[in-house]
Amino acid sequence: MTHSAGYTGQQGNAQQNHVGNGLAIAGLVCGLVGLLFFPIVLGPLAIIFGGIGLSRANRGAGHKGMSIAAIVLGIADLVVMVVYAVALSS
Repeated sequence: MTHSAGYTGQQGNAQQNHVGNGLAIAGLVCGLVGLLFFPIVLGPLAIIFGGIGLSRANRGAGHKGMSIAAIVLGIADLVVMVVYAVALSS
């Protein structure tokens, strides 16, 4: 068996090691769906998941933008919920 020059015995890894950030994705989905359905439940979940996802992103995980978007959408969900409540009460 022949070896090429510079062969170290280890296979190169073409992909970088990225730590997943599923909570950022979950927060984004909760925020988007919460704009249409169940904003009272999904809005706070989007804020919580987005906050935890942002914390993980600051420590090296990916999807920092998704985490911020989840927090913003969670706040928007709560605003939508207040608008619904005011519209239904009058």
